[in-house]
Amino acid sequence: MSFGKLYGFEGNPRTMPCLAVAKAAGLDVELVHTGGPQKVFSEEYLAKFPHKKIPAFIGADGFTLHETIAIQLYFASQIAETTLLGSTKKEYASIVKWMSFSNMELGPKLSAWFRPLVGLDPYNKKGVEKAEADYCQLVSTFLEPYLTENTYLVGERLTLADIFSASMASRGVANVFGTSFRSSFPAFSRWLDLVINQDIYKSVYGEPKYIDEPVKYTPPKKEAAPKKEAAPKAAAPAAAAVEDEAPKEAKPKHPLEALGKATLPLDEWKRQYSNEDTRPVALPWFWEHYNPEEYSLWKVKYKYDSELTLTFMSNNLVGGFFNRLSASTKYLFGCLVVFGENNNNGIVGAFLVRGQDAVPAFDVAPDWESYEFTKLDAAKPEDKEFVNDMWAWDKPYVVDGVSKEIVDGKVFK
Repeated sequence: MSFGKLYGFEGNPRTMPCLAVAKAAGLDVELVHTGGPQKVFSEEYLAKFPHKKIPAFIGADGFTLHETIAIQLYFASQIAETTLLGSTKKEYASIVKWMSFSNMELGPKLSAWFRPLVGLDPYNKKGVEKAEADYCQLVSTFLEPYLTENTYLVGERLTLADIFSASMASRGVANVFGTSFRSSFPAFSRWLDLVINQDIYKSVYGEPKYIDEPVKYTPPKKEAAPKKEAAPKAAAPAAAAVEDEAPKEAKPKHPLEALGKATLPLDEWKRQYSNEDTRPVALPWFWEHYNPEEYSLWKVKYKYDSELTLTFMSNNLVGGFFNRLSASTKYLFGCLVVFGENNNNGIVGAFLVRGQDAVPAFDVAPDWESYEFTKLDAAKPEDKEFVNDMWAWDKPYVVDGVSKEIVDGKVFK
């Protein structure tokens, strides 16, 4: 016997847990495709739900409900002696708490993070980065420490809090929760993996599929302008045609190209660093061949450590900076490391630069001014030791007398 109709669409993280609970309760609920990118709204639906929110439910007896949490609670209450709603009034209240938190806090921030990346919303780089930081901050502050001590969100068994919260994270699993994210939040990832592999969850979502790298924004291709039909050319002497041609502009050269070849082959040093043990072999080779008249050494430090949050995001910031430095690959080598811990970390490193000025090598990156550059003197033992430590990554970084562990980093080579 039909229990009613659920208005929503497959894949929607607020609709899917309603379907999962209905299946667990053995309820015959018909899914009526409503909303979605196509904005499908039937007259029957609009007569009951003019606000156009999904999911919404019309029971066989005419009872109506909207709001996903209310619908899930109603469906779960149809199961005799269910454990999905907890075993005490306090557990029930805690379930509603976590569901509300996921619905109002986690869900919107995750949407603002992934939707522009996949073309569902207009893309704004700063907006996406802020949404990512906001979401990770919530996970770091509320979920990671709690799930380090607890298997489930409420009590010792799976509840609606877990099913719904995991569903609200499902688009992250499919789009942005790559290997780096999961390693940064092991307790949250362990809980999420546990829930999405439960039969009640897989009954509507199927087998979970993880991504290694988060999706990246791809600008839409510009439509090619229609080609104009060429006007018939007037006959002219070949010599005259050549004279009328505009000279082609020469491709601009990198300013450091004028310095010519150095006696220290940078590519050879990069091979030494990549293939040999750093301290016993690579670093002695470097100091033997280093020519301070051809190259200079620089301490590079991010200026805004107070704005950094999670260490993996700081490392992603370094990766973006290095990508934008690619035009200077022939003239640079260096490492930037992330030291400290989540919500208390910094970025610092050492670079080898062709010539005696850092600016020509670094100003190819639009964000180079977010870093401060201090010239080093290899004749000073402390400066040489700093370079060794930054390139070896095997010692803590000391800040104001306090040792900070190096937790991540990247090599530019």
